[in-house]
Amino acid sequence: MSIAIRTTLLRTTVVAAATALTAAISTLPAQALDGQWCKDVHIRFFVGGAEGDAFGTIVYNGAKQAAADLGPKVDYIFSGWDIEKMVQQLREAVAVKPNGIAMMGHPGDSAIMPLAEEAHKDGIKMMYQNVPVPTVVAAFGGGYVGAQQEQQGRALGAEAFKLAKLKAGDKAIMIGPFDNESRGARERGTVAALKEAGIDVVQISSATEWAADPNLAIPVITAALLNNPDVKMVGYPGGQMLGNVPTYMQAAGRKPGDIFNFGFDTSPQIVEGFKGGWVQLTADQQPFLQGYLPILSLCQQVVLGLAPMNVDTGAGFVTPENYEIVAELAKQALR
Repeated sequence: MSIAIRTTLLRTTVVAAATALTAAISTLPAQALDGQWCKDVHIRFFVGGAEGDAFGTIVYNGAKQAAADLGPKVDYIFSGWDIEKMVQQLREAVAVKPNGIAMMGHPGDSAIMPLAEEAHKDGIKMMYQNVPVPTVVAAFGGGYVGAQQEQQGRALGAEAFKLAKLKAGDKAIMIGPFDNESRGARERGTVAALKEAGIDVVQISSATEWAADPNLAIPVITAALLNNPDVKMVGYPGGQMLGNVPTYMQAAGRKPGDIFNFGFDTSPQIVEGFKGGWVQLTADQQPFLQGYLPILSLCQQVVLGLAPMNVDTGAGFVTPENYEIVAELAKQALR
């Protein structure tokens, strides 16, 4: 084929594509350009925790802001971080046949897969937040907004080792839902990073109820500290427990700075923990975005036919040196 013919064909292809794109844009509904361009879309949004939950409240605030900005009808689903409850609520959500569902990925690929398949057959758009479900997304589509669990966990372990100035042979306690294949990947990543650095890690499996009421963990954590008096640091699986560090430490007779306490998320309680010298490090996964972006993406998918978003919100670390930057927003339940 000559260069002239190839050039002509290329131009023809470009013109055809541009014409098709123009035609598609011209058929978009007029409300796509309005402030409430998503007003005819119905979404079910999974907040994850219970109403008033420290982490879930920030997710909820992000979702509420997206709904206010874009206009969809949103049903907010609270699960108390109960995985079995989430699955049942997802089953109910699919049965309602909304335009889109934003689902917490905590139940994991196996539990979500059959319901994702049903949603796909019914034309329901899906987004997932906080915990990724890559096998489900590969099979039936959808996007993900949140941190990459194992990657963020490993990064936190490495950062904690560095900031705590530990050395091989030192001892740490790590708390987490280790038996949960999807959700526990983050804390297993932290353990792996610490062990690779030569740290002796005592693992404590967290109960689901601890996320809803962190005081329930007081006896277990106190006993672990008393049985391991040489522990240099303790890691926590979420903002609810990390925000309760002063209570744990005081119950075990420890003072601020005696132990390097680290974990995930930000909240008003965690800010106070930094201020009082109880908390030394947290990984910020920006839960506000985990509320806002799934709704934005579902609106874009339903109204504009765009592909689902995939956004890693695991932005970085908060330490005693920089916590004041996010303190005010954390107190407003926005960070």
